[in-house]
Amino acid sequence: MLTPFPHDNPGQRRQASERTAAKPSGAARSSQAQPASTSDDLNALIAKRAYERYAEHGYRHGCALDDWLEAEREILSQMPPV
Repeated sequence: MLTPFPHDNPGQRRQASERTAAKPSGAARSSQAQPASTSDDLNALIAKRAYERYAEHGYRHGCALDDWLEAEREILSQMPPV
């Protein structure tokens, strides 16, 4: 015998709608904009510098990790110690 799909069971359907109802809507989340964390900012700075290094080296493939690690070292060396 074939097993029914989850949407064929009214109990599971109700539970799914309860889970959905408990989540805030997309509009509610966007109205509560939170500032980006410093780790996101740091990651963006490193990514930007790594791409600059990639461009400086003529868009050479196979060196992404080296570019990232060097960019990370450069950016972190400019940060004041905590």
